[in-house]
Amino acid sequence: MPNREVLKHHAGLVDEMATKLGVDLQQSAIDGDVSLDELSEAVLRCTGCANPAHCEGYLKQSGQVDKTPEYCRNQELLSKLIP
Repeated sequence: MPNREVLKHHAGLVDEMATKLGVDLQQSAIDGDVSLDELSEAVLRCTGCANPAHCEGYLKQSGQVDKTPEYCRNQELLSKLIP
């Protein structure tokens, strides 16, 4: 299992990607659109990504984006949460 710092880093990437897509993960959880277990699994999937450095660069783009990079391991989950 990844260590605490790795988990925190990837939790941040998942949250930033959601924000870039216009998704508020906290509100999505409150509304019941996503469970806490699904969010935990999303972070774990993210830790297995082969491109976190590219993802960080992608997230530095200004403004919102309309989709995740093709390699995103959370593409399916995040796309269903886009308003």
